[in-house]
Amino acid sequence: MADCRIPSRGFGWVRSDFVVPRQNDGVTNEGDDMAKVGNGMHEVVNGFTTAHLETMKAELFEWWDTNARDLPWRFGRATPWGILVSEVMSQQTQMSRVVPYWTDWMAMWPDAASLAAASSAEVITAWGRLGYPRRSLRLQECACAVVERYGGELPKTYDGLVALPGIGDYTASAVMSFAFGERIAVIDTNVRRVLWRTFKGEESFGGAARPEERELANAVLPRDPAESVTWNEALIELGALVCTAKNPKIDEDPWAFESLFYAAGCPGIGQKRTRPRQRFKGTNRQVRGLILNALRNLSDAGTTLARAEVEALWPDHVQLDACIASLDEDGLIEIAADGSLRLPR
Repeated sequence: MADCRIPSRGFGWVRSDFVVPRQNDGVTNEGDDMAKVGNGMHEVVNGFTTAHLETMKAELFEWWDTNARDLPWRFGRATPWGILVSEVMSQQTQMSRVVPYWTDWMAMWPDAASLAAASSAEVITAWGRLGYPRRSLRLQECACAVVERYGGELPKTYDGLVALPGIGDYTASAVMSFAFGERIAVIDTNVRRVLWRTFKGEESFGGAARPEERELANAVLPRDPAESVTWNEALIELGALVCTAKNPKIDEDPWAFESLFYAAGCPGIGQKRTRPRQRFKGTNRQVRGLILNALRNLSDAGTTLARAEVEALWPDHVQLDACIASLDEDGLIEIAADGSLRLPR
């Protein structure tokens, strides 16, 4: 169980005059619909005023300036396409694992056109052990669509991005914010956890983002586009490094004294996660990985893996055949008439 005691005051980033807001029901809309609370201030959400949010923004940005990880696609060093690739690779994958794969991938295929021209076998091989290998082919499908529809350049609209193969709301929003500097809320699991805990005082739900979570994210998003980009990046980082699901590092949290969740003693921490961590040993994921790894290790991408070699990979041949069939259905392998396997051409 996490230690949810708020640390003693004395951090440079904590305002001594900040008072944890009262709680009320629901989220108010931004702009003219915000409720007035006196002294010219407006309530934005659950007792937090515009003045509160300005203080919290400064605290978050100071924390970000000191603690942001130096990832190769950050701080203006990557193209919009490179940012999209990083977001696709980062889905359900630890960032430390993504960095070397992203670096090698971008060295081979720096833009959509070069990836679109690659063979499927090359793409699957380069994806390696990053996990969920179907993403590699979806990313190549996306590259082909970008070349065919937009001449190799990513569309600069949200609607254009979500219309690309494999690109959903989160990735489209991230590209709009981090690549094009647009004011748009980027909402992933980390952001939802940080915002719902801080402003609502409750554990966040798993699954897809609920309408009230989107409303909250939009309500507190800074109005200045450049600040909204930093806000999005910092919230994702804060949720990944500090305001974590099971063991938040409250001593390191720039919003430790503002958080209604911490003030309440972290009620129900971790209880609303969608599902426990799944085992890997003996699963179809393990078997599929063994097959793909064996094919990647062949000296020539066009070489086949004989049926006998395939059967030697896993003792349960019923499970093995089911995994072969699923890999074939996903377009990740090709099955020859004699039962041998190879990567798609």
